[in-house]
Amino acid sequence: MEDQVLLPPKESKKLKLETALQAACKKIAPLWPLENVVAVNPYLGLTDRKFETVAQHLATVGGIQTTLPVSFYRNKIQEGIITRKDLAQAMTGKTNYGSDVDAFIRSLEARADVDYGTPGIATFSDVATQVTEQDWNRFVVGRISTWAASYFDQGQAVWKTANQQTGLFQSWKSEAAVDLTTEITGLKGFRKAVAALPSDPYQAVQEALKVLDVSESALPLYLHRLLLRVGGWSAYAARLDWDEELYGKKGGLSVEFLSVLLCWEACLLKCLDGPELHFLWLTAKKRLVEASADAETNEALSEMLVLQEAFDLAAQRAIIEKFQAAEANEVPTPDRPKAQAIFCIDVRSEVFRRNLEQADSAVETIGFAGFFAFPIQFVPLAHNRGEAQCPVLIPTGPTILEEIPDAVVNKRAHRSRVLRHQLKQVWKSFKSGAVTCFSFVSPMGLSYLPKLFTDSFGITRPVPHPDAAGLDRKEAKQKSISLEVSNHADLSVGIPMEQRVQLAKNALSAMSLTENFAPFVLIVGHGSTSVNNPHATGLDCGACGGHSGEANAKVAAAVLNDKEVRKQLVASNIRIPEDTVFLACLHDTTTDEVSIYNEQEVSPSHAEAFGDLKRSLVNAGKASRAERALRMAVSKNEDRAIISRSKDWSQVRPEWGLAGCSAFVVAPRERTKSLNFGGKSFLHSYDWKKDTDFSILELIMTAPMVVTSWINLQYYGSTVDNRNFGSGNKTLHNVTAGLGVLEGYSGDLRVGLPFQSVHDGAKYQHEPLRLNVVIEAPMEAMNAILEKHPSVRDLCDNGWIFLLVLDAQGKVTHRYQGNLQWEKI
Repeated sequence: MEDQVLLPPKESKKLKLETALQAACKKIAPLWPLENVVAVNPYLGLTDRKFETVAQHLATVGGIQTTLPVSFYRNKIQEGIITRKDLAQAMTGKTNYGSDVDAFIRSLEARADVDYGTPGIATFSDVATQVTEQDWNRFVVGRISTWAASYFDQGQAVWKTANQQTGLFQSWKSEAAVDLTTEITGLKGFRKAVAALPSDPYQAVQEALKVLDVSESALPLYLHRLLLRVGGWSAYAARLDWDEELYGKKGGLSVEFLSVLLCWEACLLKCLDGPELHFLWLTAKKRLVEASADAETNEALSEMLVLQEAFDLAAQRAIIEKFQAAEANEVPTPDRPKAQAIFCIDVRSEVFRRNLEQADSAVETIGFAGFFAFPIQFVPLAHNRGEAQCPVLIPTGPTILEEIPDAVVNKRAHRSRVLRHQLKQVWKSFKSGAVTCFSFVSPMGLSYLPKLFTDSFGITRPVPHPDAAGLDRKEAKQKSISLEVSNHADLSVGIPMEQRVQLAKNALSAMSLTENFAPFVLIVGHGSTSVNNPHATGLDCGACGGHSGEANAKVAAAVLNDKEVRKQLVASNIRIPEDTVFLACLHDTTTDEVSIYNEQEVSPSHAEAFGDLKRSLVNAGKASRAERALRMAVSKNEDRAIISRSKDWSQVRPEWGLAGCSAFVVAPRERTKSLNFGGKSFLHSYDWKKDTDFSILELIMTAPMVVTSWINLQYYGSTVDNRNFGSGNKTLHNVTAGLGVLEGYSGDLRVGLPFQSVHDGAKYQHEPLRLNVVIEAPMEAMNAILEKHPSVRDLCDNGWIFLLVLDAQGKVTHRYQGNLQWEKI
């Protein structure tokens, strides 16, 4: 037997505390900044537990809701969407009504909508608020948010009060020790209490816990409650840790931020302690211990969860029926298609793909993650820093430099862009300065009237498009990418030939596109166009890390058009015909227009066929805009109205984004070609017969399937509880620190989606449904992947996503039941 290393009691206690702090922080989902908004599962860190268990836990800890009000589900029952069979299946062993569906429905008729948003446990500031009738919660969150915005500021603030050069905890301690706001508000001795804290965050936590006297058994619940109370800034700290850990480094900002929250609690207690407060805090701590035992179940919430499950079952039944009613289609051995268009799996691409295939049946469309298996770091023209153009689950690959092929024009554009950026910063300082802002408003204000007029009528854009900012129109059109290996600033850029070949092979194999290449292969990234919209990048490509897929499409096309790459691919049995050209394209999901960036590579002999293809893209765009107009309730000048939303500064819903996403189909396109998913399904092309070792299936289930579940659950959380997991009313948003928004002038950093992104003012455009994943592949292969990847298995076993199997005739045959067991349908 190996010798065990016994730690001294003091060291053992410290290790337990560190473990508890880190475990609490892991329960907070990361929040990406506005420059690259990424859809995140707000329940990340909790998916190792059952969906229903987490719902009960979050209601207790944070007053967080996981269902809509009862009236929503009651209406679905009355409309016949939720059937008695759905209710009976959902009720099994979960309510006091047994199998009596009628009695359960009658109980709903008398039930009023209830807000279950009151936490079942309390922090000390909750108790202090109750006793003093002064909103200490709001005050504490406001002070923390003001400091955090300064500490994390990305260049928005003219003056910074927080010291960004020191550690997070030390920065807070230094400022809080001199901030008079606390004592003016009535917290006598607060600065002295802060100054007395140790400078080491772990030691400060130990001191704070001595003051608060929270028992070890109740500590995990208490820590989670504190983090959820300031959930926005907690999430941003978690994202910084995520980035560090993704590249093998050690994060620690979340723990430091949690130490700030604990020290606030302890210092508040020192300043306000009294007999009544002391007694109520003892009572609150007793409740903490009881709640930690998970002994209680909120029966009302349990019944709401039954309704939600019935709603999920109803949606799942509709998807199954859609497949069962479709004509059985064998995957044909096709003649050479006129063109192949590779789109992102994004639900908005489903609409365009369907309309493109209807516009020209000789065009074949393929669905694949929108970074096209090229996980690049992209450095825009005149920038020194790169942007990750790949899913946040994976590290970036080669660094690619944007440039203009003509060296003289490139140098001029580089100089011009830098100069214009510098002038913009000077102008910003002039507008924002303490004295010069008055000079700006009076003499300069009237000069803005003409542009204000043209902006209001959609004649001009209020701000330049980010891709063209600082460049004239001709320069912007000439932008390209370079694959050549070189140095830029302190970066090594470009892709060596060996890596180009490997990337090309990986991409084509993962797309199941290794033969029968069309003359035109369109690689269609996607992005969006909107103005006056802080969350604009949230409408871009999630697979590209919250950026447009333009850079990835350009890199993929350049690599796949490289003659040497094609020559070396032959060794892998991938033969690309000489007349095949890969075209880098971008689908604007707001206007449904498709841009092609390398038309010059099309041979003159193919000019006529290429003209037909471009006309098909235009017709598909018109049909897609007409379809979207119906959903947006646009009835006049539909085509023009949809396009105009992209530059309307007053438009709170430029497009619906991924609202409604509820399914993910992994199968050959033939299985879904005759089906209309209404822009609510992700579509990934996959032929398991070509995937001999199921490595591609493993990649799909561990990356795209996880990412689509993140998107689905972000929309779910923003819908059922926009207060905690959404960002509220976007008309009240104020950008703070250049990285996020506040709703109003103060409060916590907001996470998730604005309410306008899920609701049209009359009804929900996104209804809360967990993702139904439909895969055509052997169950044994899927079981092997689930067994190999516990985090993915947790999603399926614990009810965060539903897994269904498609057979060779395109029919759904089995449903995953958990524990690697399947139920025949």
